[in-house]
Amino acid sequence: MWRPEFSSARFLLLLPAPLDDGNYLVTFSRNHQDLVVYRPTWLSFSCREDDCLNRDLPSKANKFESFFTQLYCVTLAASGELICKDFFLYSEKNQYGIFATSTAQIHDAPAVGGAIQGIPSIEKITFHLIRLEDGVILDERVFCNDYINLAHSMGVFLYDDLVAIVSLRYQRIHILQIRDSGDLVDVRSIGEYCREDDELFLNSSSQASGTASSSSKIIQKGMAIPDRNTTQNIGNGLESIHHMPETSFLSGLKQRLLSFILRGIWNEEHDPTSRMQCLKKKFYFHFQDYADLVIWKNSAEDLYTLFELFCDHFHSSSKNSFYMNFLSTHSNNIYALEQLKCNKTKASSCQQFVKKMLATLPFNCQSQSPSPYFDHSLFRYDEKLISATDRHRQSTDHPIKFILRRQPNTLKFKIKPGPESGNSDTRTKKISSFLFHPILPLAISVQQTLFLQPAVVNIHFRR
Repeated sequence: MWRPEFSSARFLLLLPAPLDDGNYLVTFSRNHQDLVVYRPTWLSFSCREDDCLNRDLPSKANKFESFFTQLYCVTLAASGELICKDFFLYSEKNQYGIFATSTAQIHDAPAVGGAIQGIPSIEKITFHLIRLEDGVILDERVFCNDYINLAHSMGVFLYDDLVAIVSLRYQRIHILQIRDSGDLVDVRSIGEYCREDDELFLNSSSQASGTASSSSKIIQKGMAIPDRNTTQNIGNGLESIHHMPETSFLSGLKQRLLSFILRGIWNEEHDPTSRMQCLKKKFYFHFQDYADLVIWKNSAEDLYTLFELFCDHFHSSSKNSFYMNFLSTHSNNIYALEQLKCNKTKASSCQQFVKKMLATLPFNCQSQSPSPYFDHSLFRYDEKLISATDRHRQSTDHPIKFILRRQPNTLKFKIKPGPESGNSDTRTKKISSFLFHPILPLAISVQQTLFLQPAVVNIHFRR
């Protein structure tokens, strides 16, 4: 592969997930205010010589415009907001794109209004629904004083026309629908309530409790000597139930989780006595620990076992996404499974390895590239430096090698991020990200440093 080298002073190339048809290149301006969308084109030129393949490419090959044509530029971020550079989702048939802008994060925000203590807060988060064809903003949805994990789109999931947004601060899952008209419509919210009639049922029960409590008060006031049963009923809690604060009830989502844990422990034993002992030891003695669980991070070894055996079930893509069917995982590829087991063996601590692997869950449906260059059955490469998953990787001054799996296992090509001459300061830590076209032999690498130095953008293509 040959690569022209560009400076990123004019634009900032950051794309969390490639569109699976390869028709758009999505970039953001350096000030994180504007969305700039390009249409990929292929470099074309004429050559009159006999050995054109051995000739140097023309000067226009070093121009960004020779590979991409700008379609439009749209300002997304309002006053005080910035575009979330790691967030982008596209809908079915790539008709719509979802982008996010937000204000600064507040780490020590007080937990008010049902918020969870210890989780940061963002004053304003705005999701923008944009028509990718012409950049028209069709709809917006705003979340105030909330916290949604926007890094690598982990807090938002898109399946067909349904969008699920996870509020970590309030432990809710907001489900929206993208209509054909380009409108975002609220479908339901899962958190305090799970089923559609949960709120109606609880309100009806509360009213019934209130009626019973009021009846007890009337009887007590109408008698010179209060009835013993009436007094006992009030003392046993009818009065307290009527005035019980709403926060004393666990949310519907937490109730479902506790029920799942209890049933799992219940089914471990069949003898009634052993079952009760098991429930006391594993559930009731740890009830507060279970009740304090929040949607945040995973570290259970049982979950890792499921992840190792059924990794494809953690990748749920839209049913009409054809290219995503070619993802290479350790569930469908023996070479990927061998690599995973090798990394697990080399890990200094099995517990830390499990925690590291589960930290990537849940997988975003558009977080992996379907490019055939990442197929483990075709090529072998160092996943510490490059992989199909959209994540920043450590960068070195040495080219990344792609070696054929077939005999004689020869070197097929190399990709080198960063300047062609290398970096003079070898002490500076560098990271790289890669974007591969899903079909064409075309890739983009972006190398950045931890300091405020210009990023180096390279375009790699096959001559």
